[in-house]
Amino acid sequence: MFHSKPIEERIAEREAKRKPLEEGRHFEHGPAKFLFIFIIVFVVIGHIAGLLFLMAIGLH
Repeated sequence: MFHSKPIEERIAEREAKRKPLEEGRHFEHGPAKFLFIFIIVFVVIGHIAGLLFLMAIGLH
């Protein structure tokens, strides 16, 4: 703990080992893409369900 490199140096070394980003790819991390799509779909379905619910209440 006391003899380790500063975090800035460790991050710089880790980034230097990574391959360069490919053009046109926005999500290099697979789980991040899955989570993003899941949240978008969840919000859209929630809005549609809410609209249908409010329309059903308004009819009675």
